[in-house]
Amino acid sequence: MLEHSPATISLPQLLPQLQSDGYAVLDPTTVAQWAQHPLSELTALVPDWEGMPEDAYLKDGGHYRLRRHSCFVFENDQLTLVAARAHWQSLSYNALHGGMQRWFEPMHTQTVQQPVWLDLLSAFARTADALHRSSHPTSTVTRWCIEAHQFRIDTKNGIGRPTPEGAHRDGVDLVGVFMINRQHVKGGETRVFDARGTSGQRFTLSESWSLLLLDDARVIHETTPIQPTQPGGYRDTLVLTCRAGIFQGE
Repeated sequence: MLEHSPATISLPQLLPQLQSDGYAVLDPTTVAQWAQHPLSELTALVPDWEGMPEDAYLKDGGHYRLRRHSCFVFENDQLTLVAARAHWQSLSYNALHGGMQRWFEPMHTQTVQQPVWLDLLSAFARTADALHRSSHPTSTVTRWCIEAHQFRIDTKNGIGRPTPEGAHRDGVDLVGVFMINRQHVKGGETRVFDARGTSGQRFTLSESWSLLLLDDARVIHETTPIQPTQPGGYRDTLVLTCRAGIFQGE
């Protein structure tokens, strides 16, 4: 199957694109501008995806997902790492893995203390806030709760599923999917659909530090399974979610 590259936008187009279509894709250079750091500093984070523990909660019996998870709060224009907490989603948003507390090993301290990391998540929270205020001009929301997930989907058993729950929403305000690394795999096509209609887009994120942003109230998304083209194939992503006020499950 041919891979379709996504149409990317510039920073001034970001908020209008999210408002009009419910999603937007930034190329790596624009992500670096958004985070206000050189792309080399983002690239320096890539080795932190090595050696992650296996996700022990996969209900399909698979062993293809490795994962770390940490939580943050953005308030008063300041990002703060908060105490480790379980990842929780309702069954209405995740029919496969919802309704249970899932505890994952936290991200490395050396990762989450990097200035580039702090500014990347701060840019994400500010985007969520701007999108929220564009549709709720009288909003008094000042606290944004961010969950960060490092994922590696591997193909050691022949196939890996980035979204085993299928097309879904996450129950948050804004979702960010960063492509970190993609080695010796085929598949992994991202699909974004209007949650209230029939229109949709399909493309393959392939460039390291390209970013898909999703207005979670307006679109559903999924990524198709991957297969190896050579032994040892894998797909690494960083998934961020941002929710106003409180974390899911609070």
